[in-house]
Amino acid sequence: MTLRTVGLTGIIILGLGILTMPLAAHAQPAKKVPRIGYLSIASAPDTHEGFRQGLQELGYIEGQTITIEVRYAAGKADRLPDLAAELVRLKVDAIVAVGTPDALVAKKATQTIPIITVASGDPVGSGLVASLARPGGNVTGLSSSPGPEMSGKQLELLKEIVPEATHVVVLANPANPPTAGSLREAERAARSLGVQLRIVEARGPNDLDGAFSTIKKERAGALLVIADPVVVNNRSRIVAFAANSRLPAMYPYSLFVGVGGLMSYGVNIPDLARRAATYVDKILKGAKPADLPVEQPTRFELVVNLKTAKALGLTIPQSILIRADHVIQ
Repeated sequence: MTLRTVGLTGIIILGLGILTMPLAAHAQPAKKVPRIGYLSIASAPDTHEGFRQGLQELGYIEGQTITIEVRYAAGKADRLPDLAAELVRLKVDAIVAVGTPDALVAKKATQTIPIITVASGDPVGSGLVASLARPGGNVTGLSSSPGPEMSGKQLELLKEIVPEATHVVVLANPANPPTAGSLREAERAARSLGVQLRIVEARGPNDLDGAFSTIKKERAGALLVIADPVVVNNRSRIVAFAANSRLPAMYPYSLFVGVGGLMSYGVNIPDLARRAATYVDKILKGAKPADLPVEQPTRFELVVNLKTAKALGLTIPQSILIRADHVIQ
């Protein structure tokens, strides 16, 4: 009788154990899905898509194994602080800041959440990092600037396409830290090329109409646009002005050529965004921003728009076409 009772009791206990096993399994906490903030002063679909592509290449599936909180400021810098603060309140695992202004605002909003820059013009000079090799804080990522010498090379290429141009207008934002070095290099190149430069400032989008009016009065033979968030965010306006003024122009990024600009020489911003995903991956796996060196660009692309050249009555030299990475027909 006792044996039968014990046996029955054991069967009951075993049965209860089997019934409760699935419940215990379901009671395990779900694995946390990383949440990444994406902050930019303006929408740039190609750049955003480059970042998403980079995550996909690393095996992340948006909405399943990673979440991206996108915040655009619609071209209004004064909106960035609120957007950055919102990402901080969401307790994101990292913030991807596209440009220098975005990264500076994000850094002011948090000293603990890792920040990855996509295309910072001068990470050290702007105060984002202590040094490129050892950033030292919560910011790392990629620099879009190979150095101020790029503007000199851009002017040389522009002169090669418009050899008769002896007067070139330079559109620049003096409030942007890297601009001073770029202007010095442009002036150095201008002296060797026998070109006279006229610097026209645009510190914000509201300055562009006045800048356009000044450029028209200059009656220059060509236009050189220095890399800056202001010009990038207003690239369609600038390209349209150059087209309407029949002014051959050199731009810092292929984004300008994509909206009808004549030519560009510089880094590929969407490619930088794709590579920024590798920083996110390393940080999610435990790396510290302070220990991840800032990556500098090593590859530059020359892009030419033949359709725009034809509209301007220009013949692009074969020497340029041979060197071009992309030619838009």
